[in-house]
Amino acid sequence: MTAPNAPTLRPDLEVIANHIEARARVLDVGCGTGDLMESLQAHKQVDARGLEIDPVNVAAAVGRGLSVVQGDADIDLAAYPDASFDYAILSQTLQTARAPDRVLGELMRIGARAFVSFPNFAHWRVRLSLLWGGRMPVTRQLPERWYDTPNIHHVTVDDFRAFVADQGLVVERAWFLSGDRRRGSGAANLLAEHAIFLLKRRPPEPPGAGRVATG
Repeated sequence: MTAPNAPTLRPDLEVIANHIEARARVLDVGCGTGDLMESLQAHKQVDARGLEIDPVNVAAAVGRGLSVVQGDADIDLAAYPDASFDYAILSQTLQTARAPDRVLGELMRIGARAFVSFPNFAHWRVRLSLLWGGRMPVTRQLPERWYDTPNIHHVTVDDFRAFVADQGLVVERAWFLSGDRRRGSGAANLLAEHAIFLLKRRPPEPPGAGRVATG
């Protein structure tokens, strides 16, 4: 049974939880100890499943009564059937994946929609630290040093927007956070510490679309 008092969620997870409808089917990739899953089950009665690479986190999540298996997003998403979830979630994990394009492709194959959140490496504190200090930044959202960080792809808001377009996907909604405060989209690449995107597949063009009429 899920505990009646679900944990307080990290700000990006709270945004995601608020935009998932009741009784949806959800796959949380990189679910950690299962905070988001537990909250969704407690408040929205979702069918939540999790994939997590860290065996300590897996044990903690299973101990909370959650359906979580150990696996690597770079490898093990291929085992999930097409269109088996309403939402696939990748929170603060994209930048740690060895092949982000392949992982995102698997998310969109598995889920009708995908939530992706990540730290923005173009935030002004990151830029200032590198410009004036000449060293890889250590900030509130990026606390690890260069040699012990799990982040191997330094993605920015503008990078991700271009990446999504290259993959032929559609941004349905996006949210930008500094701490627990929302930011507007206009200067998000500079001011947002974290970004959350809700993605969907681009609908197929109708037959004959794009043809030039002649005659």
